[in-house]
Amino acid sequence: MLTIAIASLSGGQGKTTTTLFLARKLALSYPTLVIDADPQHNLTTYLGLELQPNQPTLLEFLKKSVPFEDTIYPVEALQNLFLIPADDHLDNANEYLSNSGMGAMMLSRRLEPLADSFKLCLIDSPPQRSQIAKTVIGAANFLVIPAEANIKGYGSLVRTLDLLDFMQEMKATTAELMAVIPFRDKWVGLNQTQESRLAIKAMKEEVKDQVFPSIRESEKYKQAINKQLSLETLGKKELEYPFDVLVAKIKEQLK
Repeated sequence: MLTIAIASLSGGQGKTTTTLFLARKLALSYPTLVIDADPQHNLTTYLGLELQPNQPTLLEFLKKSVPFEDTIYPVEALQNLFLIPADDHLDNANEYLSNSGMGAMMLSRRLEPLADSFKLCLIDSPPQRSQIAKTVIGAANFLVIPAEANIKGYGSLVRTLDLLDFMQEMKATTAELMAVIPFRDKWVGLNQTQESRLAIKAMKEEVKDQVFPSIRESEKYKQAINKQLSLETLGKKELEYPFDVLVAKIKEQLK
């Protein structure tokens, strides 16, 4: 099972958007598991799962307090797509991971029994340098880092790369950087704004050829998420291009 963490250490960087659109595309070809590891649990909401108070989530999956099968839910709108959800209680996982003595390796160990059931696992990571973020990176083979095409996004990218470097140095992960995806790339007509242009230039100086095509600023992404439709269905297939390029890269790793 190829495990990819979608990580960025600031809010509003496009992690959940990237995870959602990638998952929808990859599930067309492979059995795909998505994990909502963000206590804000937007991915769980966007995938249409309405959890009841007694239903198990990622917290129970990490603690092994229920059989792992009970924490995995099919996504009704898409065959081949399954979700380990989150809710407000996921914040409690930080203390559990801190006290476990194996926090960075915990999620990797818990995923081992699922390796033969899914071809891919995508993890929506939290936007803080927390124990949850560390265990997500510890479980990943690759990182995809979305970052807003502005100064804040560049700062988020640098902090995320610093965490990855630190965990690699400590031998807490074998993950490698797969891609940086500029998010909310702003254009006015046919002209890219100076802010977006300079931010993406700085990103390329940081990671060179690992900056992938950007996600343009568009309300169509939000419409597609809210209506649970594809961008192509909304008549905006061209906006899927960044995800198509990333899917092709992921498929290369599965060969």
